[in-house]
Amino acid sequence: MRPSTVAHPGPTTPWLLYWVARAWMFVFRWDVEGEPPQHPKGVVIAAPHTTNWDLPHMLAASFIFRFRISWLGKDSLFRPPYGWLMRLLGGVPVDRSAARGLVQQASDMLVEADQLMIAVPPSGTRSKRDAWKSGFYWIAHSAQVPVICGYLDYGRRRAALGYSFVPTGDVDADMEKVRAFYRDVRGKFPALESTIRLKEERMLPDHGQPPSEDGDDPGPA
Repeated sequence: MRPSTVAHPGPTTPWLLYWVARAWMFVFRWDVEGEPPQHPKGVVIAAPHTTNWDLPHMLAASFIFRFRISWLGKDSLFRPPYGWLMRLLGGVPVDRSAARGLVQQASDMLVEADQLMIAVPPSGTRSKRDAWKSGFYWIAHSAQVPVICGYLDYGRRRAALGYSFVPTGDVDADMEKVRAFYRDVRGKFPALESTIRLKEERMLPDHGQPPSEDGDDPGPA
């Protein structure tokens, strides 16, 4: 495994988890590259998502970057007997039946938190889709926090954090840069990679407007 470009670890993740994650990546011959997030709050794009192996590799990378990653899950996952495990792995429960949609719930969490990084797989599934779900974009836009482009590139065995931006509301312009960032990134099963495009990019009358009241499902489990 080539030397990582990650800066010296900070104070967030316990050293034991840091070295366990290092060992995990060494065994699987993965590199971790990039810099830890410079902002205490944000939305991390987890893409491409084509296999269940993405989760342990993503967690290992976050431990090496020394920040805690959270993910959204339906509240039923957090009931006994396994709710404690879901929370230990960074799960945050959301209520899909609530009057305020998932986008608003997640946005409110970010506004209220002192430190929170929410990872969202915008494909919402391990199967191929013709567009990404736009929840990640509107969560960050509403909370005015950065979107951080993260990826697991199985072709080069590389986990990385890279391009980041605060959504402007100009969906076309923002997504063009996101597509450029992911152009050469390949998931474990490339045939299952979803098209990097938001549904708002295909809408003319309501172009650039946020989703309906309930919001686009950002893709919790």
